[in-house]
Amino acid sequence: MIDIRLIRQDPERVRAGLKNRGGRHLPALEEFIKTDAEFRQRLAQVEELRGRRNAVSKQIGSAMAAKDEGAAARLKGEVAQLKTELERAEEAFKPLSAAARSASMGLPNLPHESVPLGKGPLDNPVVRRGSEPAAPAFKPRDHQAIGEKLGIIDFTAGAKLSGSRFALLRGAGARLERALIAFMLERHLARGYEEIWPPYLVKREAAEGTGQLPKFEPDLYKTSSGEEEGGHDLFLIPTAEVPLTNLVREAILPEARLPLKFVAYTPCFRLEAGSYGKDVRGLIRNHQFDKVELVWVTRPEDSLAALESLTADAEDVLKALAIPHRVVALCTGDMGFASRKTYDLEVWMPGEGKYREISSCSDCGDFQARRMEAKFRRGPKGDPEFVHTLNGSGVAVGRLLATILENGQQADGSVRIPEALVGHFGAATIAPG
Repeated sequence: MIDIRLIRQDPERVRAGLKNRGGRHLPALEEFIKTDAEFRQRLAQVEELRGRRNAVSKQIGSAMAAKDEGAAARLKGEVAQLKTELERAEEAFKPLSAAARSASMGLPNLPHESVPLGKGPLDNPVVRRGSEPAAPAFKPRDHQAIGEKLGIIDFTAGAKLSGSRFALLRGAGARLERALIAFMLERHLARGYEEIWPPYLVKREAAEGTGQLPKFEPDLYKTSSGEEEGGHDLFLIPTAEVPLTNLVREAILPEARLPLKFVAYTPCFRLEAGSYGKDVRGLIRNHQFDKVELVWVTRPEDSLAALESLTADAEDVLKALAIPHRVVALCTGDMGFASRKTYDLEVWMPGEGKYREISSCSDCGDFQARRMEAKFRRGPKGDPEFVHTLNGSGVAVGRLLATILENGQQADGSVRIPEALVGHFGAATIAPG
C-alpha cells in the first residue's frame, strides 16, 4: 500500500501519480482522505478519553490513600462515566478504522519518476530488441492450428473435462512443456536463485499482501478450508509471486541476507472474469497455465538495479532459445496495480503477425512490504525498514511453448525445436503423424 504518511503530508504528489496512471483511482484517493480525516478525529477522541480515564483512576488511588472516601466515590463515578463514553467512542471508531484500511488497500502503487508517461500499450517505448523475426517462405499458422495438426494440443478434451479456456497437452506437447520447465529452472538456478516448491492454495492475507486482494477477487478461484483449519478462505494462486513474496511476511530480516532470490514452477489459476471475448484462441489466456516465477527481496536502494537484473534473467531464456523478442517499458497508464516500474518481454508470434507479452518484470518498491509488514534491519541496532519486492515471469510456459511452435514451424508441417532445448526434449523436431 502507499505510505499513508505521504498521503497525509503531500496529497498533491499522490494525486499527480494517480493522474499519470489514468486518473481512475482519484475518487478512491479522495474517499480515503475523507475517511482518514474522520478516523484520525475519532482516534484523537478515543485517546483523549483513555488519557482522562487513566488520570482519574490514578487519583482514586491517591484519594483512597488519603482516606478521602467522598472524593474516591466521586472519582469512581467519573471513571464509570468516562468508561461509558470511551466504549461509545471505540464503537464508532472501529468501522472508521476498517473503512480507512479498506480505502487505502484500493489505491495502486505510484509510478517511479523514471517511468514514461502514457495512456496505454501504444505509449510503451521499446527498450531493446533481441533476435529479429525471420520471414517465412510460406503462410505461417498460429500455434493452435499447429498443435491440433500435430495432435499435441487437445482443446476439445480440455473443454470436455473442465469447460472453455482449458487445454490438454498430449505426447510431444506434454513432453515439450516438461522440457521447458526443467530448462528454465536450471538456467535460473545457475544464476543464483533458490528453488521453492510452494503450496498452490494461499490464505486471504497472503493474496492481500501482494495486492491480488481485494481488487482482483473476481479473477481468483476461491475455496474454503475445513473446520479443523478454522474454516478460512483459501485461494488458488494466480501466480507463484503470491507464496514466494509472502515468505518474508511479518519478518525482520538481517541486512546481510539481502537480496533474496526465489524461483518456482507452479500451475497458475485465473478466472479472467473481465477478459471474455479476448484471446479466446489457443494457449494465450487460459484459466489454468504453467509459469516459472522469479521473486527478489532487496534493500530500497538496490531495487531499481535489481529490476534490470531480474529482467535480464527472464530475457536470458528467450536469448538461449533464439526466440525473436523485444523489451518494452510500460508507461504510467499501462502498469500493474502493485508496480512502480515494469518491463514487459514480448515474443514474436508469426501466426498472428504481432508481438505477445510473455513476461512482466516489476519493481513494487515497498508497496507489498507495507501490506505484509516485511522489513529488514541494518546492523543489530538499526531501526526496521521496509524491504523492496520485485517479481517477474521467467517465463510463462504455455506462451513459450506457443511461440516455439509458431517460430519453429516448417513448410512440411513439422516444428523445429530450439537447439538449446534438444537435450531436454529428446528430439530436434516434432514431426506430423
